[in-house]
Amino acid sequence: MISRRLAPLALGAAILLGATGCSMVSPQATTIPYSPSDGVNVPASGPLQVRNAMVIANEDGTLGNFIGAIVNDTDSAETLNVGIAGRVATVQVPARSVVSLGVDGAQPLFIDSLGAAPGDNVEMAFQSGDGTGVEVAVPVLDGTLPQYAEFVPVAVPVEG
Repeated sequence: MISRRLAPLALGAAILLGATGCSMVSPQATTIPYSPSDGVNVPASGPLQVRNAMVIANEDGTLGNFIGAIVNDTDSAETLNVGIAGRVATVQVPARSVVSLGVDGAQPLFIDSLGAAPGDNVEMAFQSGDGTGVEVAVPVLDGTLPQYAEFVPVAVPVEG
């Protein structure tokens, strides 16, 4: 008689455990890091962090502007080295500040001879401080979205 009373409880416990068991071994989606915007976050290589990195290119992909936020959480000014296609540009970032290239008066980094059309990715290298540097595939966008239209580079004619 007791086993008949415990049978529904045991069945209910088995169903409950079976229905919730997947969440015990599956990764939670909210704990997986990702870039929540159009650009990419660059893995740390030294004291500086690069967030939302992207290149805004002209229609044929010959010219580009590198845009992104560079975060310096240290107590001293730092330099970010940005490499693309064998060329290196530097960005100075004051202590305890953020430099947002292309925003708040900070100019984007101009890239001539980009060679990557909108929709492609371009390999870029980032290094700061004593870090060894990392290479990241950075997305190439165009001015289709209104917030990026002002950053589409225009070739300046050379007078000669």
